[in-house]
Amino acid sequence: MRPANILTAITDIMAGIAIAGFLTNGLQDVQGVLQVICLAIAAIGLYGGGVVFNDVFDAALDRVERPERPIPSGVVSRTQATVLGIYLLLLGILAAFSVGEWPGGLATGVAVSALVYNKWGKHNALLGPLNMGLCRGLNLLMGMSILPEALAVHGWLAFVPILYIAAITMISRDEVHGGKKRTLYRAAIGYGAVYAIILAEAVKQHRLAEVVPYLLVFIWLIMRPLLRAIREPVGPNIGKAVKGGIIGLIAMNAAWVAAFAIFPYPLIVLAFLPLSFLLSRAFAVT
Repeated sequence: MRPANILTAITDIMAGIAIAGFLTNGLQDVQGVLQVICLAIAAIGLYGGGVVFNDVFDAALDRVERPERPIPSGVVSRTQATVLGIYLLLLGILAAFSVGEWPGGLATGVAVSALVYNKWGKHNALLGPLNMGLCRGLNLLMGMSILPEALAVHGWLAFVPILYIAAITMISRDEVHGGKKRTLYRAAIGYGAVYAIILAEAVKQHRLAEVVPYLLVFIWLIMRPLLRAIREPVGPNIGKAVKGGIIGLIAMNAAWVAAFAIFPYPLIVLAFLPLSFLLSRAFAVT
């Protein structure tokens, strides 16, 4: 289920909720708090189910390339993993529908996109990264849909995680056998576009000073391992760049929250970072 990664999915929801403007006055009653909790549960189920099915569909390949994973190592059977994956995806969809039709519909879209990626998308060099990015984009929209009217105004921001995750997915293909610097440079360009959009939105919201500290943390987390991989594009270095990119999502989402919500909400989101680092030592990230 990749516990360290699941925390990043929860912060996607928090970013979407902040962008929608819900944190301004939505947490003043129990109903608002319960809606946020249900969307967080939805993110846990959808992400967990998605990566479980990743292992289900890749079981044969993992016996060769990653025999330490749960299915090829014999910790669980493929059937047990399939049951767990179905349970988690249904949990995510039902939790989202408990908030409303828009969240439920978007959660269904996340589940379908994850399954399409795991079965077919990952095998396509062009569409695969975009397919994986779509899962994150829909996750952000699911958070925004806590106030459905926000989707028409800010829904285009889902393009940012789509671009960002597409860049990470593109380089992750080389983490086993190593890769080419050209792919890493393309990822760096994609990262730069993400920085630019976040900065532009911070200026638009008149919150540049609030956003910059979180953006700097984000840049440090993802660029340090990426530059190391560019210097020496071997499998372990690329794996670290992918890991940094995934966990760095927490800092990126904290920057989004800083652009749309008051303190201490962005700091609360950033507080997921050390916990994610701890979990990444015990559980695989990629």
